[in-house]
Amino acid sequence: MDDLFADPRLTLSGLLLEATGGLLSKLEPVMRAHGLSNLDLNALMRLSRSPGRRLRMSDLAAQTSLSTSGVTRLVDRLARTGLAARESSPGDRRTTYAVLTPQGAERLAQALPDYLAAVDRWFTGLLAPGQLASLDEALRVVRDAAFPGATEYTPD
Repeated sequence: MDDLFADPRLTLSGLLLEATGGLLSKLEPVMRAHGLSNLDLNALMRLSRSPGRRLRMSDLAAQTSLSTSGVTRLVDRLARTGLAARESSPGDRRTTYAVLTPQGAERLAQALPDYLAAVDRWFTGLLAPGQLASLDEALRVVRDAAFPGATEYTPD
């Protein structure tokens, strides 16, 4: 039984959870100073980097690991503050898009320098270039297995 508790997979998964939680706790006050949560920032970044600065709601849900109801609440909250909007597809009324507004793009542009400085201080700046490349590759493998739709974009 003691061998089960000494399994190195427990250590590795624990380290990943601790590192992720620790990094998010360091980034949260930075985003809060800009009136954003980490979830808000994630959604706004994904919209800003998508073609036309918009994503189908289902694609945004997959990319943020939210349920469809969760992403609906998130986009509705962002819409109330003018940072995002919901638009129906002209070709398919069943499809709704989350769209980055000009105000959302501006807020994101204001927040990103502080966010990137914190990421560098608490994450990327701690690792050598080779470590970063290896971590990038490893995290993509894990992400793609856990969330196969995380990078998908479904055009009209």
